[in-house]
Amino acid sequence: MMTTAETNTTPQPLAGRRILITRAHEQAAAMTRELERLGASVISVPTIEIRPPQSFQPLDKALKKIPAYDFLILTSTNAVRALFKRLEKQEIDFGLLRNLTVVAIGPATKMELEQRGVKVAITPDEYIAEAVVSALRDKVAGKNVLLVRAKIARDVIPQQLRQAGAEVDVTEAYETVVPQNSAIKIRAILADPASRPNIITFTSSSTVKNFIALLGPGVSPKQELQGIVLASIGPVTSQTLIEVGLGANIEAKDYTVPGLIAALVQNANFTPAPPTSVEPAK
Repeated sequence: MMTTAETNTTPQPLAGRRILITRAHEQAAAMTRELERLGASVISVPTIEIRPPQSFQPLDKALKKIPAYDFLILTSTNAVRALFKRLEKQEIDFGLLRNLTVVAIGPATKMELEQRGVKVAITPDEYIAEAVVSALRDKVAGKNVLLVRAKIARDVIPQQLRQAGAEVDVTEAYETVVPQNSAIKIRAILADPASRPNIITFTSSSTVKNFIALLGPGVSPKQELQGIVLASIGPVTSQTLIEVGLGANIEAKDYTVPGLIAALVQNANFTPAPPTSVEPAK
């Protein structure tokens, strides 16, 4: 007969695995808790720092003419938070958003919106820019679209929606920068066998690019990360890993943090193959 303690024991498929998280500091806590609950030893070193844009003027200008838009697209939870802060700052009625067709790139962004009382009309099946375009291409001809996003982002959505006949305003709600104090931490972790991770997770293309920058000039990422499993949140991030001469050993099927964690559990015993030569994409 099982004891109460035994029945309450959480399975720990990631026991013995040391996992390095590269998310922004304010976004890492929930992921850390879940990985630790599953038995992993977690190291969190952000490769992204989220900051306000250099100027809020373009966003504020767009928000003052919300009634002129037909669609509002948000591509991250950070964009949602920044949007509502500016609406509050400018004393603009949140209720105006109810007149728009609101599009969220994925479930986390959708949840962030719905917690603020905004109904999300469209969330694509795949949580990538191309899926947003696919969901909207036949709906936006002659329509006005407001896209709220980070300063640096892929231009798939605005370019292709304009080709579909939409008028698209792109506004920066925040920017991401490389936290320079993370460089020493990452190098120290990789150099010490006692702290060197078994797995590194990447949740965006920016986390990949910034991680490579933090390794420093003259460092071979493939050599430096030899023997470490590289886990990607989805195909866009995996493609970035290929472009820097690496590649993803594990890729989430559901392009979310819970999906990434599920992929880690499913591949808990994965061991990288011996290194082969991979040239960065030209």
